[in-house]
Amino acid sequence: MRSLPAYLRIMSNTRTTLSPDESVPIAHLLLHNVELEIRWQKGDDAVKRFERLAQIRRLDPVADALEIYRISVAYEFPWDYTRALELALYRTYAVPSIGRLLARTAELTERTQKRYDDTVLLLDTVVEHGFTTEEGRTAIRRINQMHRSYDISDDDMRYVLSTFVVVPRRWIDAYGWRRLSRHEIVATTEYYRTLGRHMGIPGIPRTYEEFEALLDAYEEAHFGWDEEARRVSDATLDLMASWYPRPLAPLLRTATLALLDEPLLRAFRYPRPAAATSALVRRVVRTRGRLVRLLPPRRSPHFARQNWEVKGYPNGYRVADLGTRPVPGLRGCPVRHRDTSAADPVE
Repeated sequence: MRSLPAYLRIMSNTRTTLSPDESVPIAHLLLHNVELEIRWQKGDDAVKRFERLAQIRRLDPVADALEIYRISVAYEFPWDYTRALELALYRTYAVPSIGRLLARTAELTERTQKRYDDTVLLLDTVVEHGFTTEEGRTAIRRINQMHRSYDISDDDMRYVLSTFVVVPRRWIDAYGWRRLSRHEIVATTEYYRTLGRHMGIPGIPRTYEEFEALLDAYEEAHFGWDEEARRVSDATLDLMASWYPRPLAPLLRTATLALLDEPLLRAFRYPRPAAATSALVRRVVRTRGRLVRLLPPRRSPHFARQNWEVKGYPNGYRVADLGTRPVPGLRGCPVRHRDTSAADPVE
C-alpha cells in the first residue's frame, strides 16, 4: 500500500478539462487541507479515530447538545463545518427577499471579507464559549442588534436557521470522513433551536426532520432569479477566489459551481459545469474525507476563528466590535428598532 503522502502526490497530479484548451489540477487545491491536517495531527499519543464518537454517544444529545456540537465542530469536522456553513449562508441568497436585502446593505458586495469574518467570528464565539457566558451573550446581542435593524420576516429567519441545521448534515454525510451519528444530529438540532430562541425566532421546528422539511419546502417555493441577489453571489464567489493566487480564480469558480446543486445554479442563472467536471470535483472532495479518516484524531480543538480565510483581524478583535451598526434610512435600514435582544438565558 502506498504511503499517504505518496497517494496525495498522485491525487495532486489529477487533471480535468474545463474547456477545450485548458486543464488544471483541481485535486491539488481541494486536497491541500489534508496535507495541513497531517502536519497538525502528527503525534504518538493520538487516541483511536472513533474515540470521540464513543464519547459523544455517552452524552445526552439534548442536555449536552452544546458539548456534543462543540466536539463535532472543533474536533471531528472543523474543515467540513466551515465549508458547509459557508454553503448554508450562500444558499440563502437565492431567496430574493434575503438576497435583495443583503445587496442593499452593501456589506456583502463592498466589504465582503469583513462581512465574512464578522459572521464567522460571531457564530464561532457562541460555539466556543456557549450561550450563557459573557462572550456568548455579547455575540448573540450583536447578531440581534444587526438583524433587528431590518424588516426581516419570521419565515426568512426560520429558513436561515434551517440551513445551519440541514446543510452541514448533508455535506458531512456526502463528503466527511464519516457520517454524522444520530446523537450529533439531535444535538445540532437542539443547539440551533437554542440559538433561535436567543434570537427571538418564533415557531422553531422541533426536530431535524421538521427543519429539513421546512428547508426543502421553502427553497422550492421561494428560490428564484434576482439581479441584486446575483451580485451578492458573484461577490461571494470572488471573495473565495481571492484567498488563492489570482491565476487560479477561474478554476476555483468552476470548482465551486461544480459543488452547487441544480436549484442554486438555476436561481442564480449560472451555467451548469460539464458533467465530467462536476463528477471529478465531487470525487476529489469525497476522497479528501477518506484520507482524513486515515489520520489520527485531532488532539486540540480547531475553532473557526483559527481559519486562515479569516483575514480582517490580524491583531485580534473584541466581540462587541464585530458586525455592522446600521443607520436608519440608509442601505435598506428602515427604522431603528428598540433592542430587545434575547441574548440572556432562555428557558
